[in-house]
Amino acid sequence: MTTVIYGGSFNPPHLGHVSAAQSVYEALRPDRFLIIPTNIAPHKAAAAGSPDAAARLQMCRLAFAGIPGAEVSPMEMEREGKSYTADTISILREKYPEDELYLVVGTDMFLSFREWHEYKYLLDNCTLAVLSRETDDRGEILSFKRSLENEDGARIRLIEHEPLPMSSAEIRAMLPKAGGAELLDDGVYSLIIKNRWYAAKPGLRWLREKVRPYLTEKRARHVAGCEEQAVKLARRWGADVYEAAEAGILHDITKKLSDEEQLIMCDKYGIILDAAERRNPRILHARTGAALARELFGIPDGIYSAIRWHTTGKPDMSLMEKIIYLADFTEPTRDFEGVEPLRKLCFDDIDRAMELGLRMSLEEIRSRGEDAYKDTVDAYQWYKKEQGGSATC
Repeated sequence: MTTVIYGGSFNPPHLGHVSAAQSVYEALRPDRFLIIPTNIAPHKAAAAGSPDAAARLQMCRLAFAGIPGAEVSPMEMEREGKSYTADTISILREKYPEDELYLVVGTDMFLSFREWHEYKYLLDNCTLAVLSRETDDRGEILSFKRSLENEDGARIRLIEHEPLPMSSAEIRAMLPKAGGAELLDDGVYSLIIKNRWYAAKPGLRWLREKVRPYLTEKRARHVAGCEEQAVKLARRWGADVYEAAEAGILHDITKKLSDEEQLIMCDKYGIILDAAERRNPRILHARTGAALARELFGIPDGIYSAIRWHTTGKPDMSLMEKIIYLADFTEPTRDFEGVEPLRKLCFDDIDRAMELGLRMSLEEIRSRGEDAYKDTVDAYQWYKKEQGGSATC
């Protein structure tokens, strides 16, 4: 039997890693393909902000799921101290004494192989599977190959492979800037965003695609308009433009759920409802939406609260809460009577716009013969008082 050993930090595992594994599989057709994330690489410490070992194992299982026979092994992560390849091969040689072991290395690692810890032991117990690039110095590779074969008795298999132009370090730098989605398996990227590993922010195009199945056609147009208006308001008032866009995209993620489904979601997330909320489940999408967005996309507190309060409002709202409340109210597809003056006021005086928007909301609720929501009443009274008016409504 043949066993391939493909090790690395995989921090995170990207499409370049998967492409390399696929090339090795196609060349060798092994019986067993071991993916072995390192614990602490001997030549470098873990990058700042990296997730723990269990998280990297989880990412690797997702990333390499499409490689036939692939098995992600925690063996190096379970060892204490620095992780050397020779230690791993020793364990595998004992476990699979009759197997032909193939150790995957890239060209640069191959050319420095004599610098490896116990490299002769590795050559005695493994065949090197060397990923060779078209741009490599073929003469240098073949010369070193012959040297290892003649002087050290090495067994070496060259595998043609054109690597994808990416690295884990580059991706780690991209993730906090909402980049990197196209360089990672979607399951891996989704997991990173859900947990906000590497201080990641979701790419907005990716986020829109993920949210779209939760929206009706009409709701999708509204959400796009809300995002657009939120970005404009954030620029006007000096808020975080990216967070405004993210909150705008996510604010109605549970809007199309039925009343019964909203109540089920509240039970799921432990949301305690008062009597008024149970009578008016149409407003619950703000609470369930914030909870679902946090579960799926790991949203930070500022975005969570902006979604949470975008329907009813509340006294003394944060700038982002006001932006999403007003963007939802005044986005371009809204055409109710009085929307144009409110749109203009949003850019002239955001607190007066809050007062006007809350008053319009209360009037609309009462026109339907419904009781006003306490949060909305309290919010209106607060902003009315802030503007020097009477606190009654």
